[in-house]
Amino acid sequence: MTQAIPKPLTLNNFLTLPETTPASEFIDGKITQKPIPKGKHSRLQLKLCNTINAVTEGSQIAYAFPELRCSFGTRSIVPDIAVFRWQNIALDDDGEPLDNVTRPPDWTIEILSPDQAQNRVVNNIVYCLQYGCRLGWLIDPADRSVAIYQPDQLPTFHEGPSPLIVPETIALAITAEQLFNLLKMN
Repeated sequence: MTQAIPKPLTLNNFLTLPETTPASEFIDGKITQKPIPKGKHSRLQLKLCNTINAVTEGSQIAYAFPELRCSFGTRSIVPDIAVFRWQNIALDDDGEPLDNVTRPPDWTIEILSPDQAQNRVVNNIVYCLQYGCRLGWLIDPADRSVAIYQPDQLPTFHEGPSPLIVPETIALAITAEQLFNLLKMN
């Protein structure tokens, strides 16, 4: 059974629609489906989530969620990695994360896919920053660079041995080179 899409489509209407695979996002009144992740994207996403969680979860500092829908303001987006400080993770009565996240991540990470428009991805990072996100990364596996976005600052670009900026509460020292070494299978 297909569900009719109401016109004009609102965020609340969008959130009642069935989920898609890959995920769809609601931006500026339009539904856009994210590209299907490919090998490098998937591996980098998993390894980076694991790397972040290895230094944050045990001490309840933060948690990195892959492909978590975040609906706030007028958008519903699905960052490749959404990192939330521990106190900003909404929990149910059983101490488990709520399914519906209604705030921006504290740190949003996007991994550019070959068939993705870079400006659309940057637009989501900037949108998150406008709503209280403290840090955004745009990782480009094709040229092995990371663009880092912070509120009220120009972006910075990092390659090779350049250390990457992480939230001050996260004890993670990683360079762009080390980040892209996560792709290696040996």
